[in-house]
Amino acid sequence: MSGKVRPTLSLPKIQREVNPRRKSVRTYRVDRHHKSSSLESTGASPEFCPELQTETRNFSDKRRKLSVSEMACLDKLPQNKTQTGVRISKLMAERGLCSRREADVYIERGWVYVDGQQVTELGSRAQPSAKISLNKTAQTVQRRQVTILLNKPLGYVSGQPEPGCIPAVTLIRRENQYSPSFGGAPFSLVHLKGLAPAGRLDVNSTGLLVLTQDGRVARQLVGETSDIEKEYLVRIEGTLDDMKLALLKHGLSLDGKPLKPAKVEPINADQLRFILNEGRKRQIRRMCELVGLRVVGLKRVRIGSVRLGRLPLGKWRYLSKDESF
Repeated sequence: MSGKVRPTLSLPKIQREVNPRRKSVRTYRVDRHHKSSSLESTGASPEFCPELQTETRNFSDKRRKLSVSEMACLDKLPQNKTQTGVRISKLMAERGLCSRREADVYIERGWVYVDGQQVTELGSRAQPSAKISLNKTAQTVQRRQVTILLNKPLGYVSGQPEPGCIPAVTLIRRENQYSPSFGGAPFSLVHLKGLAPAGRLDVNSTGLLVLTQDGRVARQLVGETSDIEKEYLVRIEGTLDDMKLALLKHGLSLDGKPLKPAKVEPINADQLRFILNEGRKRQIRRMCELVGLRVVGLKRVRIGSVRLGRLPLGKWRYLSKDESF
């Protein structure tokens, strides 16, 4: 047995012995392995074996043709026409139909129609001129969403809780509702689901805070293109002169970005009225610090056309159907 030399099998012989119906890369490699083994035993190299070079070229050609055919098949696949244009969720938010997050939920549930066609795939796109509509189920859901007005006390934060502070949403309880007959239906636990602040009011400030389930309201108040006015009464320490007042109105920057023009007017010696149409973090306090003033009290009294009015501190009410920002 030790003196016998293993015969070298050609590619067709190997295919017949292994599987006469199968033509695979594995079969070729087996044949190449045997030929290489036999070549090594004779001291020859593949470069000087025309038969092996021919088989190698044929294999490369087959692999190259397969890749081209695969690409041709891919080109013939039907293309998804909704993948051109703008994301439908973005268009819906820009048109005020809902927030982008709500749009994704509506699309996933099959509640959205684009040019009369139902859309159910997240990330679908449409042309900016496309007609987008919501079915009756989505419209019913939106009608049931509530917006709440709260007179936030000191020590409560509008958004995520900070150490030693309590979220303002914890004040939305039945016993804290002001005049249930005003502004809609009585309190329901369903109204707490998805309720989120639309805008910030820092822990040391009081006044009007809006919490809403409605993405349209949130976008209107805090969206990138929002220009809703917010009015504040601010008590200060320090001396206010004409130059400082002019800077408060226009000319200051925060975090390297210039502020939009603001309406600022003195009410008395230690109190100012600010009307802003943007909402940077602790904006009024930082503006006053830049001109040498210190804020000792801040209260928000109006957002758009909705006023705090007689709403007591720590109480809340629903935004009524005939109110809008």
